[in-house]
Amino acid sequence: MSVKTPRILVFDSGVGGLTVLGPIRQARPDAHYIYIGDTECFPYGELAERTLIERVTTVISEMAERFAPDLIVIACHTASTLVLPALRATLSIPIVGTVPAIKPAAEQSQSKLISVLATEGTVKRDYTTALIRDFAGTCDVTLISARLLAGYAETVLRGETVHDDMVLAEIAPAFVANGESRTDYIVLACTHYPLLIEAFQRLSPWPVTWIDPAPAIARRVLHLLGDIRGDAEPASQGVVHLTRAASWTPALENAFQAYGLARGV
Repeated sequence: MSVKTPRILVFDSGVGGLTVLGPIRQARPDAHYIYIGDTECFPYGELAERTLIERVTTVISEMAERFAPDLIVIACHTASTLVLPALRATLSIPIVGTVPAIKPAAEQSQSKLISVLATEGTVKRDYTTALIRDFAGTCDVTLISARLLAGYAETVLRGETVHDDMVLAEIAPAFVANGESRTDYIVLACTHYPLLIEAFQRLSPWPVTWIDPAPAIARRVLHLLGDIRGDAEPASQGVVHLTRAASWTPALENAFQAYGLARGV
């Protein structure tokens, strides 16, 4: 008896969701992937809350009807911290969100100085404040609105240059020294940020652990869909759709191909 190949839709405001898609695809290479980048409204961190809820709900509902996925991953902190209740009220299929990994950072930190790099939208969400209150009460948490970093990640994947001093200016406030104690964990609370991890590591004034939410999301997807069957074959190339056609460049197309995605029609 044949088993249906699961269809997983990964949604983000731009290219950041690729950092989430990668670990999910490693866990379920047999699945068919549809990647949606809402580049028309990027960046989400600057949108008003009502505008963001309406936009994300509309786009995902339309794409769910078009592609009939078995599961949706919202690979965007800014959207997840605000839109998940509305989406789950609208759609009956499982939806996996992305939230700042503050709890594991607080549990693992030795210095009890942790920082959270996030978009402006995620920084001001009550959801983020509640995570800090509930799970990081023993830590001194520095919440950084790194307003330009997501755009820098988009720029790099388009094949353009972002200079080190520009990146350093965004991450420098996350490194805090208090006497002999120093920040030892930094939460990457935007899925775009891991695309710049090599620059982060090179420019850090001292070594820290950078927490990427993607592995936890992949585990959640596996929990919902189950493990891959032993006889399952890798799926054919997935598709990617960007809501603004002008977003495409040859370098960006190559980047998507590296993640097993072809430009949709």
